[in-house]
Amino acid sequence: MFDFLFFFNSFLIGIGLAMDAFSVSLANGLNEPDMSTKKTLGVAGIFGVFQGIMPLIGWFCVHSIASAFSAFEKFIPWIALGLLAYIGGKMLYEGIKEYKCHEDGGEECPVPKKLGITALMVQGLATSIDALSVGFTISEYNTLQAVVCALLIAVVTFGICTAGIYLGKKFVPPWLENLLYSADLSLFL
Repeated sequence: MFDFLFFFNSFLIGIGLAMDAFSVSLANGLNEPDMSTKKTLGVAGIFGVFQGIMPLIGWFCVHSIASAFSAFEKFIPWIALGLLAYIGGKMLYEGIKEYKCHEDGGEECPVPKKLGITALMVQGLATSIDALSVGFTISEYNTLQAVVCALLIAVVTFGICTAGIYLGKKFVPPWLENLLYSADLSLFL
């Protein structure tokens, strides 16, 4: 039931799913370098919860409403595209607006907004929508295995996102900020 391969596979799935949440966490750390430890852990926790719940939703759908869900399945990539395009476009717009503000020099730049709960929920949903398909790949698991797999994914995501926020807050040099905006552009595209 639970062997090394099960845990190893769940861990690797968690790493793969957490990469988009990591890049958003890095950007959140850049945007709010004075983010408190409590808020950092809360943000990482939200990403972990979303990444853990989505595979369970997918698993549940396969086991209960598979026939109705199969009609909706083809729209999942488009929903993910729309959410990621919105987040990426908004980040690009705000980054370009702030860059122009610094370039002009004469106008005082607005203070960037802190991460609010609404933006965080949209980020959590957008970065975890791909995890829904993991529920299809783990459909052969029984209930306990699916829950343990989802918990491992959530814990891995929590750790990776916590590290991403701290890296964004502390260790990202200014020249790398432009590279991260380019990464946001690739996320948008």
